[in-house]
Amino acid sequence: METNEANFWRNAVVVRITPNGKNNPAGKLADAEVHFTEGVLEGMKLIGFAVWERRTGGGRNVTFPARQYSVNGERRTYALLRPANGDATKQDRIREIVLQAYAEFEQGTGA
Repeated sequence: METNEANFWRNAVVVRITPNGKNNPAGKLADAEVHFTEGVLEGMKLIGFAVWERRTGGGRNVTFPARQYSVNGERRTYALLRPANGDATKQDRIREIVLQAYAEFEQGTGA
């Protein structure tokens, strides 16, 4: 992330972490909300993020807000937050911010 862009995100959003104290489902570490603090979305929040322990070993993953629906009895998921121009790397920015907030939360609580 470029410095100016990193500063924008640092100032424009706050990530709220809610730990998953029940450990259900397995591997889910926390829920996260992104609260907007600047711009046209100031005062709004986007809910539905989750921080997970990776199944394949070390590391963490973030899932994004989504809706489930059925087609011919098959369950599918529709992502609610997606890049406007098809550039999937745009999601990496918000994923990094959520993971950083979770790491700071862990350090602050000793979790």
